[in-house]
Amino acid sequence: MRAFAIFAGIALIGAMIFTVISFSSSPATQQAADQPRRETLQERLKRLPGDYRGWAELGLQYVDQARVTGDPAFYTKAEGALATAAKLNGRDDTVLTGQAALAAGRHEFKDAVRLAESAIDANPYGAPAYGVLADARTQLGDLKGAQQAVDKMLGLRPGVAAFARASYAAELRGDRDAAREYLEYAHADAFSPADLAYSRYYLGELALHAGDLKTATGWYAKALQAYPAYTPALAGQARAAALDGRLTEALDLYDTVINRLPLPQYLIEQGETRIKAGQRADWTLLDAQRKLFQAAGVRDDLTWAEFLADHGDAGQAVKHARAEYARNPNLVAADALAWALFKSGKPAEALRYAEEATATGWQNPLITYHRAKIEQALGRSARVDPGFDPTLSALARFS
Repeated sequence: MRAFAIFAGIALIGAMIFTVISFSSSPATQQAADQPRRETLQERLKRLPGDYRGWAELGLQYVDQARVTGDPAFYTKAEGALATAAKLNGRDDTVLTGQAALAAGRHEFKDAVRLAESAIDANPYGAPAYGVLADARTQLGDLKGAQQAVDKMLGLRPGVAAFARASYAAELRGDRDAAREYLEYAHADAFSPADLAYSRYYLGELALHAGDLKTATGWYAKALQAYPAYTPALAGQARAAALDGRLTEALDLYDTVINRLPLPQYLIEQGETRIKAGQRADWTLLDAQRKLFQAAGVRDDLTWAEFLADHGDAGQAVKHARAEYARNPNLVAADALAWALFKSGKPAEALRYAEEATATGWQNPLITYHRAKIEQALGRSARVDPGFDPTLSALARFS
């Protein structure tokens, strides 16, 4: 899900949370580009330690680095820089937006909403704060409030960031045509290699989840033409190859993806592809990444609920899913709880959450499959898409 996967290296785990500074990037090239910029900013802050917006910008850069590298240690650095900015001027909208971005990156979405709204109170014309607000409200299941924030952002600063959020909002209400149209607007507006790659990648994701592997593969290739180091597009190629039965090619691609960016989502996809190819999945690195995120203060019960329901202890999956849904009652959390309950032998209780996950008309193949299996277990008539492969369920999660 595009808006979850969204601010942290966790971004790509079920959604997409956008950063405030840069909209899309890859670890290899973005780090190379950002490093001298950050050093220059740090030098400036040594000369001008009272520059609160400079400290806020540094914090935002660290938040972005956590997202593109998958290294949650950057959140701790962001926290320090933003704390300094807040001490100097805690009412500035840039500082508040940075704090909201950090809260969203750590999946503290209620705090993100509060801080983003404070930033908007300080400066009603600051488009980035509306972007963070839209993302956080989506995570909290407030789709109406998220749409209002998206509309405000479109009015203030129509561009890649606003169009992509509008696309995601349309997709969640089941309007694939509008979702594609907004992404095409984003693509037309993009001029940097990163923005071109980003918009092309998500056009590929729309096609992939509609079952059009050929079109999806074409968009992923075009994304890499614009930005060869854009790892999500490489992961998209791996996904498409696996779903097309080209497992050896997919695993070779996943090896490159994991070497660049060992996010939990990619590790789970690689593991499932290995199982499909008759190999053993090794979840050691996944467990290590989980501990790193926990140490950095990132709460991500969603990933572990989804993973454990398919590959571990269903009872523990329910525990994580309930915790996630209690904090963030969104569509993906409802689906995760439904599936965990089903896998733990409770289809009657699961049905309520499966119905909630599909109530908006969102045409996601994974949640559609989950609901159909739950309804079948209850003796209801439900059609399971014969083209959906449940052994590769992680590949159907929207990144």
